[in-house]
Amino acid sequence: MSGVLPQGSPQFTSHLNYVGGSQGQLSSLRKQGLSPIVQQSQEFSLQNEDFPALLGFKGVFLVGLDALSMGNQEKFQRAIHAWNLEDKATELGPQARAATSRLLHLRELNGDVFSYDRGRHSFREEFHKLHASKPVVWRYGGTDTNLTRVNIHYSALEQTQINIQTLQGQMETELLLAGSIDCSLSLLKVGSGHHFDYGVTYIPDLVWPSTKGGAENDETPPYVWRPTAAPLRMPSRISSMRLCEKQSFFVNNDSKVQCALITTLGSETSGGFIYILNLQEPVDFTSRLDQRLHAVASFNHTIWTADYNSHTAQAAIGTNIGAALVDIERGTSKWVCRSKSDVLAQQFDQTGNIVLCGLRNGAIVTVDVRENQERIVSRYTKNQTPYSSSGRSNQKKWFEVRGLISPSHTIYMPSSISSLVSLQSYDQYFLASSMDGSIKLYDHRLTKRGAVQSYGGHVNSHTRIELEVDQSERFVMSGGEDCYLRLWDIKSGKMLFEEKFSDSVPTTICWRRAQRSVGMEGEIRQNHNCGAWLGSEEGLFHMNWS
Repeated sequence: MSGVLPQGSPQFTSHLNYVGGSQGQLSSLRKQGLSPIVQQSQEFSLQNEDFPALLGFKGVFLVGLDALSMGNQEKFQRAIHAWNLEDKATELGPQARAATSRLLHLRELNGDVFSYDRGRHSFREEFHKLHASKPVVWRYGGTDTNLTRVNIHYSALEQTQINIQTLQGQMETELLLAGSIDCSLSLLKVGSGHHFDYGVTYIPDLVWPSTKGGAENDETPPYVWRPTAAPLRMPSRISSMRLCEKQSFFVNNDSKVQCALITTLGSETSGGFIYILNLQEPVDFTSRLDQRLHAVASFNHTIWTADYNSHTAQAAIGTNIGAALVDIERGTSKWVCRSKSDVLAQQFDQTGNIVLCGLRNGAIVTVDVRENQERIVSRYTKNQTPYSSSGRSNQKKWFEVRGLISPSHTIYMPSSISSLVSLQSYDQYFLASSMDGSIKLYDHRLTKRGAVQSYGGHVNSHTRIELEVDQSERFVMSGGEDCYLRLWDIKSGKMLFEEKFSDSVPTTICWRRAQRSVGMEGEIRQNHNCGAWLGSEEGLFHMNWS
């Protein structure tokens, strides 16, 4: 990328190579002014210079003791954090442990930020990238009470924490909303135990690494359970699911999910529907699911995608003739964009005033959906927007789009848009993928300059495959038509993971929502990298990095 980024932009840097091996000595450790205990520990560490990994971990301990003896609590807390990272490092494989040792050495010599491989790097960020490159993957096969195998083919997934009703009272539990390719909707309970008196229990089988001995940690995967009641049959295949909450969980972890927005694709005999699934009341698995489902609106058109605006309780839907805005409470709708090219992907920006629409012809248009523009639908301007009909040709064609479009912010990708994801930490940035295998990061303010970052290795030619970003917004993940799952670092563009553990395309992904923990001084901490759920025609998968 050329030029200077606007103020507040993230820095996109070269990557740190995760190659095993520890180098260098800890010459920067203090040798004077230490307590007798520290001196004795230091003597022990210097007698083990032939074991650099051990020396690196012991050096962290020495730095912590040194900081405590000098009354520097901040230094001591950082040392304790590094000591905790050591505990995580011992759970990794030999190659990852060697790379972690190297990171610890660099931190001890240079502090939290160090220069390496022609760039400046954060110790914490580099460790997270190393950790993300070593996941464990489990596949879930179902068995009922008669031990009959149950096939599961999920094409839409969302995960949340909700209250459920039990004989012992209410309890909070993890729940998966799962839409299947056979037009069914299920609620799946996720838990650490595997004993259920009734229903279908999905048993996890390790699929990556391919052998148990190759697993980088021994944590027991969660079990998934579905009640005996038949899944709810929808009129057609579920095309999208979005959780609705009053506040963004990227900003406030205390926000509660109120409901889920669900759309169906439509069929030859009827168009698509928009539904709201009530998740505010405690769930009773013995009751019928359709009692919680409310039809908001229907369209005589195919509904490809949807997104929810938490500021106004409105949904944007993408159809085969354009984009519409739907008031969830009233059930009313209005068209905000008309196009002869299908709207395959949508995403609101943080303000809720703008919705990005990704079209089949490869264009990404910016549509103004503010309420004060509602009365000028009949005076929508026609925009003749150029686009390339093929990624191999520079020849431009024109297509007509009606609406409050900003032509100067229109982006053109080589093929049909597959997915759009707005970043919350940097509100001007969004990710986009197209059906030629391109994945790009864009800045709303610099669209004419092209992409800010690119992500190589993705394989796609004609399939709508989701991009999914973790809650810390460090990583982006997607499946490919070659049945590989890939994970990239957002800032550097480096691919951190690329493996095949399924014979079908992982088309839908949802990261497990952040789990809260209380720190030493009572502060609330969030564990963002706690896992992800994947769905494909072959079944349900879970990735874990704990």
